[in-house]
Parts: sequence; structure tokens; C-alpha cells
Amino acid sequence: MEPQNSFVSWFRDSSPYIHAHRNKTFVISFGGEAVLADDFDHHVHDFALLNSLGIRLVLVHGIRPQIDQRLAKLDVPARFHNNLRITDDVALQCVKEAAGLVRVEIEALLSMGLANSPMAGAKIKVASGNFVVAKPIGVIDGIDYCHTGEVRRIDGAAIHQQLDQDNVVLISPVGYSPSGEVFNLSAEQVATAVSIALKAEKLVLLTEQGCCNPDNGEQIQQMTTAEADAFLQQHPDISTDIGLPLKAAMQSCQFGIDRVHLIDRTIDGALLLELFSRDGIGTLISSTAFEELRPATLNDIGGILELIKPLEQQGKLAKRTREKIEMEIADYIVIERDGLIIGCTALHPDVQGRFGAIACLAVHVDYQGSARGNRMLEYVYHRAAELKLKKLFVLSTQTMHWFIERGFLSSDISDLPDQLKALYNPQRNSKILCKDIA
Repeated sequence: MEPQNSFVSWFRDSSPYIHAHRNKTFVISFGGEAVLADDFDHHVHDFALLNSLGIRLVLVHGIRPQIDQRLAKLDVPARFHNNLRITDDVALQCVKEAAGLVRVEIEALLSMGLANSPMAGAKIKVASGNFVVAKPIGVIDGIDYCHTGEVRRIDGAAIHQQLDQDNVVLISPVGYSPSGEVFNLSAEQVATAVSIALKAEKLVLLTEQGCCNPDNGEQIQQMTTAEADAFLQQHPDISTDIGLPLKAAMQSCQFGIDRVHLIDRTIDGALLLELFSRDGIGTLISSTAFEELRPATLNDIGGILELIKPLEQQGKLAKRTREKIEMEIADYIVIERDGLIIGCTALHPDVQGRFGAIACLAVHVDYQGSARGNRMLEYVYHRAAELKLKKLFVLSTQTMHWFIERGFLSSDISDLPDQLKALYNPQRNSKILCKDIA
């Protein structure tokens, strides 16, 4: 029964994301290395699943290794400068061949419908076209990049027209000029420009490795654009496999894309884990913090009740009605993570008496042990200082030591102000703690 229960739990937990993603536009970019990999069909299966869930899907693929393979067969060296290919006439021919072959291979995989396979009954329609208008990079630092170009404009209306017909749009890193010239483009740049032009809800970059901190090797779960910029400055020698996607993510966020996901494409199912689980498996880049500590609003009441209900059942918190929380909502603060309330507490102040009572401090069981309780307590201290309070009180049945470790002292009911004495419930027999604040 354990595997069944695990599946049911996962499916239920993923349902909010299924609802949230439906009819949204996602741009997913992946390199030519992914297309060459033995497990690329797994990615195609996941693309098909996203499409079946009502996600408007734009796929942007790379072709760098495919171009290199063709140049090698011709015994022509691949030439790069500042990580950009110098696309001469021979290289351009290889670009055209590689783009055409990769596009056809992806379309073929998306067209599969074999019974007893993940693609059974998919019936995906794929649309490609001249959606990218490009111009030449020209000569930079004395280097003529020949047929290497940059995005000039994206025909967003044409792409939306295809998405409105429930087509998956497939875009190669090739652009065309009004004079009929063909240019070799960076897949990351194309994906960025497409996501901005479409005002996509998400840009997803499937990378060749995870985004880890070089200092300790730990996975970076999230960064703001400012943090990503500082990270790149701190690690100027970081691999282009991460550096280029990070720069693309920063540019996308600066032009209005709310969230960009960097996902290690070598992890099976990573795309689904990132999009349909609370914490994901990749690195999230956003303009603002993914997790926010802020004053509560009336819209948070449902989330607060859901968070504290298990603690009330365990006797750790006194029971509170929706009406009581609604009346005191101005006293509450919450930690919100991706739309979920994962922490809350309240400071009930008595400005005339110069004291306050800390109540309802709770952290979601999945997010304990990461100093979120400390963050809320520091916020309470700051708020108490603004209100010029002199003393804080806590009534606790099971978390006394947590507060004692943070400078609170055991006290007696006789030390409580009259207002708190009147609220004290002898049946709960809560321990009384207090702390003087400057």
C-alpha cells in the first residue's frame, strides 16, 4: 500500500500546479546535446504530457554539437570567439543541415502514438516557421562573424496563432532577414527573445549540469536576478553550461518574465519534478524573492488555518476560529513560498501598556530546521521596537525551550499584565515566558 499512498499523495499535491499551469505559455529551451542523448525520448514524453495538461508549449532547440559533427566530417575546424561561432559559408551550410535534421527528428518523436507507450493517443500537432527575424552581428573587435546573427524581432502574433490552434511550436536557432539571408543564432538568445515577445509565464532552460555553488558543490534552489548577477561576478570562470543560461534568465526576468527555471536535463523526470512539486529540483530565477516574509492579509486566512490546524490538534497551539484570526489579521505575519503559507506568527501589542504577546508561531513541517522561526522572531522584535514596547510575553505548552534558547525567561502568572491574565486558560496550563527588549 505504501507505493499507492505515495502516488496518491504526490498526485494530490501536484493538482494545484496542474490547475495553475493550464492555458499558460511555457518556452522550453534545450541544447543539441540533449537531442543526441539516448534518453531524449524521455524529454519528448514529458513535453507531450505538458501539452496534454493544457500548457501552451514553445520548444527552442540548439544544434551546436550537430554543426561540429558536420564540420569535422569536412575536416573544417569549428571557429569561436567570445563563445560565439564564426559562421562562414561552409559553417552556414552545416547550420542549415543540422537545423533541418534536428527539427525533423523532434517532429518525428512528437508524432509517435504507439500503444503501451507514454505517447499513446497524444496526437500532437507541431508547427515550425520563420518566426525569428534576425540581423548580422557584423564585425566586433576586428572579428568578422560572417553569418552569425542576433535576434532582431520575434513574430509573436504568428506564434500565438499556432498556440491558439493547440499546436506545439518548434523553433530552431536560425533567423531570417527581410532580404532573405539566413543567420546562425544562439539558442539561449532565441528562447529569451521568444519568451519576452510572447509574455510567457515561464522560461525553462534544460541545462547540461545543475546550477551549483562552486564553493561547496551544493545545489542552488533559487536566486533573484540581483543575486544571480552577483554570483556571476563572484565566479567569472564558471562553466558556460551554467553561465549562458543564467544570463538568459536574468535578461528574461528584467523584461517581465516572472520565473525562469534552470533544470539539469540529465535527471530523468526533472522537468515534471520542477513544475509539479512545491520545491522542485532545479534553480529558480526571479526578479523578486521566491519566498517572502510579510504582513498577513485577509487572503492569507485560509492558508494560516491550514498551517496551524495540525498543531492545534496536537495541542501545541490554542484553537483559533476564522473570525478571531480575521479580527486580528493586522497582528499576523506570514512566510509565503510559491503561494503557500509555510510560516506564521502574531504579535498582539498593547501600546499603552508597552508590552506585547507573541502567539501562533508555526512553521510547516516540511520547512522546519531552516531558521524560518528565527526570521519571524526577528521581525517581531523589529515590530515591537517600532511600537516602543518594553516586554514580550509567550504562553507555550511544548516549545518553551525554543524560546528559552532565544533569551526568554520562565515567569509566573502573577507577572502577566491584567489583560493577559484575563485570557489565560488554566486547562491548557501553558508555561509563561517573558523577555525584556530595548
